[in-house]
Amino acid sequence: MHCDALVIGGGLAGCATACYLAEAGLSVVLLERGEINRGASGQNAGSLHFQLEHRLIHHADALGEELQHYVALTRVAIDHWRNIESELGSELELAMHGGLMLAETDDEIALLERKAGIERGQGLEVELLDADETRARAPYLSPQVRGALYCPHEGHCNPRLLTPAYARKAARLGAEIVTHCTVGETRRQGGQWQVRGEDSRGTRREWRASVLVNAAGAWTMDIGRMANLHLPVFPIGLLMNATERAAPFIHHLIQHVGRRLSMKQVDDGNVLIGGGWSARLPQQLGQWGAGRAAIDMTALRNNLRTALAVAPGIEPLKILRSWTGITGITPDQLPLIGAVSRAPGYFVAAGGSGFTYGPTYARLLSELITRGEPSHSLAPYSPDRFAHMNMFMG
Repeated sequence: MHCDALVIGGGLAGCATACYLAEAGLSVVLLERGEINRGASGQNAGSLHFQLEHRLIHHADALGEELQHYVALTRVAIDHWRNIESELGSELELAMHGGLMLAETDDEIALLERKAGIERGQGLEVELLDADETRARAPYLSPQVRGALYCPHEGHCNPRLLTPAYARKAARLGAEIVTHCTVGETRRQGGQWQVRGEDSRGTRREWRASVLVNAAGAWTMDIGRMANLHLPVFPIGLLMNATERAAPFIHHLIQHVGRRLSMKQVDDGNVLIGGGWSARLPQQLGQWGAGRAAIDMTALRNNLRTALAVAPGIEPLKILRSWTGITGITPDQLPLIGAVSRAPGYFVAAGGSGFTYGPTYARLLSELITRGEPSHSLAPYSPDRFAHMNMFMG
């Protein structure tokens, strides 16, 4: 089968990219080895964290100028999220009511001030609050909280609704979505990409396209190796928790500048608690692999202790369930978005804060593919920044 563009991966980045490419008039086929939205895109906690995350601000010296580009992209993403429900014609349980990044020590306050300087310098609206101002906005917080950085745009969206909405719109626009299809080979031949896959019944199929988009999430590196490319996206297992329902009392996305924590209360009243605590990935031949992660009880207890330390008011709530997800990150914490120069027609959309920025990554990547230039620069996230690692590939 011939088409204009092949997209590998049925998560948020893949479905959104397929949607925007189809909207631009391209014939698109999306290949997913399981069901749509079964990976990180549907298993995360749905946070929209536009402030620099704990993992990023603690590497500010190493990231340097790239970090400032990251903040600049945030303003583009905020505008995108404001209109996403009307764009997709779907109710997504989207709430953008603001977020607080907490601090409990002098060093953490200094880190907040530094972070505020970086973010304001790139036009992100943030407000530094002292202890009294923080408790006035969030009275459920511990007296140990000495300040916070407030961003009015942060919030959350239901991850079980967003990706399927993109998939439905892509299908309405003519994209073919092929599920339960395992990709076994990708090769460049005759100026086109040839992709071979096999469905759950063992039927083999083949596609050819000028454009190939690798949006395979934690499996990006595996798909890249099929094209003789080294794309350093490493699998990470994450843990999330949900409490029983309660009357609304947490009205912000809560994060912490010095601790791993993400906490919010969703429309149904459940409090979701996470923040980057690890789950155990499966091992094969002594190495961590991209597969279903298992709950690490030590990490679970520490995650809940952290939440209780800053928000004692959640103590009476029972935990209904805990679950794991798997995502992918790069060595420098920034995503891979863009073209691979040494492989004409090969594009990548993976890594980074894939839920918060996934729709924007997809839209900009589709602009790069269809127009030759995105409306906002993707240069800091180009896969070519790791080109030196590909010089040894055949």
